[in-house]
Amino acid sequence: MAQEKILITGAAGMLGKQLISQCPDVFEPVGVDLKEFDITDLSAFRKWVGDVRPAHIIHGAAMTNVDGCETAIEGAMKVNGFGARNAAIAAEEAGASILYVSTDYVFDGEHEGEYFETDPTCPMSSYGRSKLAGEIYTMSLTNRYHIVRTQWLYGAAGKNFVDTIKNAGHERDELNVVNDQHGCPTYARDLTNGIYHILTQDAGYGIYHCSGKGSCTWFDFAKKIVELSGGKAVVHPMSSEKLDRPAPRPRNSALRNLSLELTVGDPTPPWEDALRDYLTA
Repeated sequence: MAQEKILITGAAGMLGKQLISQCPDVFEPVGVDLKEFDITDLSAFRKWVGDVRPAHIIHGAAMTNVDGCETAIEGAMKVNGFGARNAAIAAEEAGASILYVSTDYVFDGEHEGEYFETDPTCPMSSYGRSKLAGEIYTMSLTNRYHIVRTQWLYGAAGKNFVDTIKNAGHERDELNVVNDQHGCPTYARDLTNGIYHILTQDAGYGIYHCSGKGSCTWFDFAKKIVELSGGKAVVHPMSSEKLDRPAPRPRNSALRNLSLELTVGDPTPPWEDALRDYLTA
C-alpha cells in the first residue's frame, strides 16, 4: 500500500522530532521547521503544502515560551494564532486533514477535577489566548481537523522539566518546587502514540485531550523524578507566588482523555510509568 505523506511543522522541536522518529510505516513524514519558512506568511504555507502534497498536516510549530508571550503579545498571536489559520487554509485548499497541537493553557484552571474536551475555555495568559485563537481558526476554516490538547510535556529531544530536576537532584541538596499547580505530566513518546492512534484508527474529527493518566503537582512530579533517578536532593513545596512569573499559570489544568477513551481507546500510560520508562531509556 502506498504511503501517505504527512507534513509535520515544528520538526526541529521536541515533539516534532518524536513525531518523525515514531512515524508509522503507513505515512511518509516530511518535516519543516519555523526557520525554514514563515508560517505567518500564507503564500509561503501554501507553497510548502503545494510542493509536499500531504494527505495530513500535523501543525506543531508554535511560540511556546509562556512568559515570553506576555511581553510579545502580537508575536505570539501571529505565530500561534495566524500561523494556525494559515495551516488550516492551506490544508483545506489541498484537501488534507490537519491536526493542531494545542495546550491546557486554554483553560483558566479554576475547574475542580479533570477537564473534559467539552469544558468551556477561558485562557488567562497571552500564550493561552494565542493557542485558543489557533483552535478557533482551525475549527472555522476546515472540517477535516483534529485538535489535540496536551500539557507538561517532556522528552529526549529538548530542554524539559524532568532533565532539569534530575540534574539538580544529583547536584544539589535541596530543591524548592511549586505545590499549587496540578496537571498531567506527558512523555512526548506517549503524545506521539496518541496522535498517530487518532490518525490511523479513524477516531473521527474533533477535539481530543492526550496527556499522561493521573495528575499531580509540580512538587509531586519533582519528588518522583529525584526518587526514580537516585538523586540526593530533598524537595520542598513552595507557592507559585514566590516565583513571580510574568504569565499566570492555571491552578488546576489536569486533562481527561475522554474523547480517546470513547472512540478508539486511550493508549497513554499512567504518568508514573511513563516517567520511569523515560528515566531508564
